[in-house]
Amino acid sequence: MVVPSTKPVRQETAAAAASHGSGIPTVDMSAPGGRGALSRQVARACAEHGFFRAVSHGVPPGPAARLDAATAAFFALAPHDKQRAGPPSPLGYGCRSIGFNGDAGELEYLLLHASPAAVAHRARSIDTDDPSRFSTVVNDYVGAVRQLACDILDLLGEGLGLKDPRSFSKLITDTDSDSLLRINHYPPACTIHKLDHDDQCKMKSIVRTKNGNGLNSSAGARIGFGEHSDPQIISLLRANDVNGLQVLLPNSDGKEVWVQVPADPSAFFVNVGDLLQALTNGKLVSVRHRVIASACRPRLSTIYFAAPPLHTRISALPETITADSPCQYRPFTWAEYKKTMYSLRLSHSRLDLFQVGDDDNSNVGKGEQE
Repeated sequence: MVVPSTKPVRQETAAAAASHGSGIPTVDMSAPGGRGALSRQVARACAEHGFFRAVSHGVPPGPAARLDAATAAFFALAPHDKQRAGPPSPLGYGCRSIGFNGDAGELEYLLLHASPAAVAHRARSIDTDDPSRFSTVVNDYVGAVRQLACDILDLLGEGLGLKDPRSFSKLITDTDSDSLLRINHYPPACTIHKLDHDDQCKMKSIVRTKNGNGLNSSAGARIGFGEHSDPQIISLLRANDVNGLQVLLPNSDGKEVWVQVPADPSAFFVNVGDLLQALTNGKLVSVRHRVIASACRPRLSTIYFAAPPLHTRISALPETITADSPCQYRPFTWAEYKKTMYSLRLSHSRLDLFQVGDDDNSNVGKGEQE
């Protein structure tokens, strides 16, 4: 029997999104109050919001600036030149079409596997003049951001009181890690742009919201990337100074509202992923978010998705399971979860499919991990 999900009532309005910007937690990674206070702050932000803004994070500006310049140059190419790096499978260059099940948004993107060998292979179709130049830029950036992801995960381990605080970070430093790098380019909404260059770029998107009857209705906004949670362990997003990112957070009345995240190109925005929610037995929350592409300037964002090797067995860590908090999810591998993800629409609450009921708890929750 599946345990029914108990989620706050959702209220999706533009006013709600505009009026709750102050609800975004900010974490100073330089630890002015000491490491213990920092670990507790990170754990609290991930438990209460599944999301926070990381400042003074220690990632030098150079790798980010070089990556932004390289990807901006790619997106400025003629359509037929960009198409050499696609179509997405799901890796590569894509335009408007997201995934394999009909989702779409007002964007074009590059999705890359984060391993140096995979980057080198894809670079041949992205920077035909000097593929090694693009590879170097991407690898430098991935190395810097992976280190920040590890630091955050170790802080989470400490804040949660895990026996091995490195339980999470060890999963993403494995040589077979399945981590990804995604670069999204959202063209300006107020000018005519040139994304309609092949069949996959013909679909326009609008935001869908739920009315009082639970039915979808059009809100009239221009959606860049639809509502979803990130399936991996953790994701680190960095963007330019153009607004658009929104996260779904509960307000004081327990209703979920879309909260506009103020742009900050010097910060990283950290999302808890589905796997981290499962590993912590629901103590940390995988946040749902979306991008509204209504600005009159282009938005460029880069997201590092930290993931384990495909064969990794995901199950709740022993410290997170108690008599009062039985295991919520059955064990699964990242490969199994990834396959399920690709079979579903973007907005699907995938983790619900892996929930267990009271009758199943005797067979799960051993905290095993391979």
